Amino acid sequence: YSVQEESGQRFLRAIANGLGIQAGREYEWDLAKYPVMTWSWRPRLFPQGGDERESSKNDSALAVYMTVPHSRISGPKAVKYVWSERVPVGTRLSSNMGLTQVLVLRTGAPANREQWVDERVNVLEDYTRLFGQPPAAKPGGIAVLTDADDTRSHAEGDYANFRVCRP
Repeated sequence: YSVQEESGQRFLRAIANGLGIQAGREYEWDLAKYPVMTWSWRPRLFPQGGDERESSKNDSALAVYMTVPHSRISGPKAVKYVWSERVPVGTRLSSNMGLTQVLVLRTGAPANREQWVDERVNVLEDYTRLFGQPPAAKPGGIAVLTDADDTRSHAEGDYANFRVCRP
């Protein structure tokens, strides 16, 4: 992960060579007042053969997490938003023994690789729907993951403009 700048905009560039390492920021906020999370992203290279539905190919060019403290032993619960090369938009998946609930927001390569795509999700609604109840604690942070460890390939993606907002 490295901070880059292009046309006056700073962003996080992620390059994964056979790795899967998250980058995150601890950030606590009042989810009742600020249930919406927004960001911009763009895939640069999808992992070869990546398919988030299969554990042996579970790699993504882009993934964004909203984490909520859960247990000191098992770790946080998270809603994970993915831009997948092949899994259909709207697909719901689960990982990390159910502690991570995954939603596919985008599928396939964009027509223009240089164009940023803006996202706006209601993380409170998504968390409540996916886990069956609202979070018991305030969010603990936001994380990203560009990974290529399962496919032993290469993936690249860019992230920018993270914000939490009122509805």
